[in-house]
Amino acid sequence: MSVNYEKLVNACGYVRERAGCSPKIGIVLGSGLGGFAEEAEIISSVNYSDIPDFPRSTVEGHKGRFIFGKVSGVEVVMMQGRVHYYEGYPMEDVVMPTRLMGMLGVETLLLTNAAGGIDRSFKAGDIMLITDHIAAFVPNPLIGKNDDRLGVRFPDMSEVYDITLREKALAAASEHGTELKQGIYAQLTGPSYETPAEIRMLETIGASAVGMSTACEAIAARHMGLKVCGLSLISNMAAGINSTPLSHEEVQQAADDAAERFTALVKGFIGKLG
Repeated sequence: MSVNYEKLVNACGYVRERAGCSPKIGIVLGSGLGGFAEEAEIISSVNYSDIPDFPRSTVEGHKGRFIFGKVSGVEVVMMQGRVHYYEGYPMEDVVMPTRLMGMLGVETLLLTNAAGGIDRSFKAGDIMLITDHIAAFVPNPLIGKNDDRLGVRFPDMSEVYDITLREKALAAASEHGTELKQGIYAQLTGPSYETPAEIRMLETIGASAVGMSTACEAIAARHMGLKVCGLSLISNMAAGINSTPLSHEEVQQAADDAAERFTALVKGFIGKLG
């Protein structure tokens, strides 16, 4: 899974020519949250399918494009839809969009996702600020020969989710009257939802929520020296926490229901970064 640096450079050059701005802030919009992009003052958009040698998002609800624009007066680049390991891509391709944003000049990355709640104090519709993650169940994106142009061989992961950014997110939530939970996010491969036994295991080792993305992107971002913040929309309670069967439609409905609160929170957070 060694990095194809030349492929990254070519993709970056293609996107940079079409961006129309040079944002320092990147946002990855997870399942059901892509509508936030419509809140931006859009400067340009670039479809993943048009970028040379770039992975394409195949999941329903993920439009698959970069959007360059302004949120709260601050220049940002947003991924409206991501690619996942379960879509059949090697991990090198899954984190390619993250690395491309870093090469474009992004210094701060906000990762969002829809996740299943494990913490029994959570309920569907809550928003969780990620304090740490468990990525031991998916291939590490840094496996393979290291490219020193991207980062060091053995990057420190003591504080993946930047404490200063977390404080800004909590302040933005307080100002907008949004309750912001906090907890540890676990990434599994998917695409099947977890079994009740797997959820009991994750609960035992300290996970608060579970999903199929984000942690691998955070690792790749930190490898490049980006500061990372993460938000999980708790779209449902995980298997075994309650008796309701899980579905992708439920994830999208929960995101729709939380859209107003999520939008206000992210706008306030970006405003504080600006």
